[in-house]
Amino acid sequence: MAAEYFTYTGRDGDIIPHDVTRVRIHESVTVIPRRAFYGRRNIEEVICDVGVEKVEEEVFFGCFSLRRVIMPGVRVVSDGAFCGCKALTDVQCSELEMIGLAAFPHCTSLRSIDLPSAKIVKYSAFYCCEALADITFGSKLERIEDEAFALCTSLRQINIPLKDGMITNDNTFQGCVNMEHVDLVGGIHETIAALQLEEWRNDINKEIDSIDQILPPAPAGGEADDGDVGEKAIVIRTWTRSVLRKLIGYKEQHHRLLDEAAATLELALPKDIVIKNIIPFLELPSCTFEVEG
Repeated sequence: MAAEYFTYTGRDGDIIPHDVTRVRIHESVTVIPRRAFYGRRNIEEVICDVGVEKVEEEVFFGCFSLRRVIMPGVRVVSDGAFCGCKALTDVQCSELEMIGLAAFPHCTSLRSIDLPSAKIVKYSAFYCCEALADITFGSKLERIEDEAFALCTSLRQINIPLKDGMITNDNTFQGCVNMEHVDLVGGIHETIAALQLEEWRNDINKEIDSIDQILPPAPAGGEADDGDVGEKAIVIRTWTRSVLRKLIGYKEQHHRLLDEAAATLELALPKDIVIKNIIPFLELPSCTFEVEG
């Protein structure tokens, strides 16, 4: 018979017994306060109500048996929230936007994580998650800070949007000796497919595919404190900027051709028909790509 859930309400005097293994966060709770479950070694599963928006500092620090966390409405996971949760394998957090400093370090059983809403990944967020093999971000991602994935020795692939300046430091992927692939998420593939000329599409796709050749042999660096940061982050930043520049250039050429085509069509057809019925089919998807500096 499965253990019953302990319902956490966050009220004064709401003491969590040390033998609790399964927890539900009550619908009245919007913020799980600092160290609420600190050192509860027997907790295996936590399910948050959708109304829970924030997990404060060190809430699950040292919960060594915690395997599964469902937090569908959480937007902020604060510093050290899941530090040392060595059994953690399943994290469901579709609305998570801010991942705090050292939020998930040493979660050595975590193999993959999907963060479609993440915007900021702070310093050492996933430090030394040795089993983490792939991670997927969405188009909202803005910044991955230094040592965010340092010593994630199993990390092979990261899925990120095409944005310049996201990877802020050369040591972001220090020690990621198996990192070999980056995939681009968001609207880039639709934009490329809509470009007018096949040679443009082929050129950009070739540039995108080049990461599979240049990233695997790039040095990963050593231990996080030995000063050898490697070249993985540098390679990804350089590649991102190269793809961006080509895409922006071809988008500009596409729009010039589109303007020329519209002018020609307006000689044969009423202008309103051209604008309403023809031009929309030739326009590129509404995605913005920028290169900093």
